[in-house]
Amino acid sequence: MASISRTALRRLSAATLFRSSESASIYSITHRSFHSSSSYRTDGVFRELTAMRVRTPWIEALRNKQTEEKDSTKARGKPSMPKDRKLEPKRMSDSYHSLVLPLAQDPWLLDSYLNASGHIRLGAILMDLDALSGIIAYKHTGEDVTTVTAACDRIILRNALTEICDLELSGQVTYATGRSSMEITIQVAKAPKEGEKVKDNDVLINCTFTMVSLDPATKKPVNVNPLIVETPEEKRLYELGERNSKLRKERSQTSLIKHTPNDMESDLIHAFWQRELQYHDPHNDMRKPENVHFMDTTTLKSALIMQPQNRNRHHFQIFGGFLLKQTFELAFTCAAAFAQARPSFVSLDPSTFQNPVPVGSILYLTSTIVYTDPPLIGAAGETVDKDNRYTRVQVRVDTKVRDVEHGASKPTGQFNYTFTVEKNIRVMPRTYQEFMYYLDARRRAEQTTESMKEEGIGMSPETAEESVTE
Repeated sequence: MASISRTALRRLSAATLFRSSESASIYSITHRSFHSSSSYRTDGVFRELTAMRVRTPWIEALRNKQTEEKDSTKARGKPSMPKDRKLEPKRMSDSYHSLVLPLAQDPWLLDSYLNASGHIRLGAILMDLDALSGIIAYKHTGEDVTTVTAACDRIILRNALTEICDLELSGQVTYATGRSSMEITIQVAKAPKEGEKVKDNDVLINCTFTMVSLDPATKKPVNVNPLIVETPEEKRLYELGERNSKLRKERSQTSLIKHTPNDMESDLIHAFWQRELQYHDPHNDMRKPENVHFMDTTTLKSALIMQPQNRNRHHFQIFGGFLLKQTFELAFTCAAAFAQARPSFVSLDPSTFQNPVPVGSILYLTSTIVYTDPPLIGAAGETVDKDNRYTRVQVRVDTKVRDVEHGASKPTGQFNYTFTVEKNIRVMPRTYQEFMYYLDARRRAEQTTESMKEEGIGMSPETAEESVTE
């Protein structure tokens, strides 16, 4: 076997060392250390709104549930709320909570709130509002109860947001009589400078949520702490909540499910029927205008599997804010498809959550254009501006849930969104069910218009188009 001389070995070692040094130098030039921004591990909600939640991995929560189902003694052993628990009255300020959404300061956070055209997604803001209402509710009730969203009583866009800025979200319980439900009033506004207060024209959104507290074991409603009302502003808010409660009861008592349409509404149905006959009468020159669309042609549907990433703090039901986001975006798409124009959000009318949506179920959503203002046909004595280039479009989104095996379905909620479009366009019902949808939407539109006039709020369509929200 040939041997290598010491001189040759030294030369070989030196060459190897040089090549290693050269490779290291090239590597340091062509490669950089990895860097990543901090992640936001939430379910789509701003991280500070999820900080109070109990963090349990889905797999752990699922296995615990499966163990309880196998062991009937554990399932029956859940403690229920004591009937004689003490409920001391609380002040509104006790539940007050506010935070700043730093959209202008944090470009990566802003990235998760923007759509393709660079506008702030209102659907994402709606998720945050529902999460905030949960925090406020638990500050009022404590952690011993289970609190769920029962209704969005009203969400109104008050002023246009003309630039990307930090947003302040704030709210408190403003109506609670001591029964199971409570009303929470929330405001979204431009974040004021330190030491300053929010100005009226900086308020973007006012809204109210109705929350209901349940016994964690029996899932039955339980009483919550009543409110102490002290200042004139608190009295105003409490009286507003009282009025909203009365309006909900009145709407329930006079709903079209329980009562036939009134005389004026019956006349409208007859007028629409006559108009449709005229469109199809070969001896009549009147034909359906191009800007008139039958209601059944406006329907848009969607179906989603409910994944655990969108669960609420109790693990096995879907977070209410996620449902708001999905219904809003479907309604927006439906309005855009109907008008072939970009819609501007006006309001979410009183909408209800009827049944919970379990994780793992299939959610079906159906959106329909149910009313346009100005209408195609006005009531007797009503003035209709047929040439208005802007139209208010009301979209109804009905949701229902089925399990994966597609057994019996349950309605989970009805949501009523109003948008403005720069288009002269009309919707026309022609079946009895569509007439009921139309009349219900017409009533809602009138109530919203009256309420906005009373409070002196609302924007012109031109102003709404300037907003960076969508």
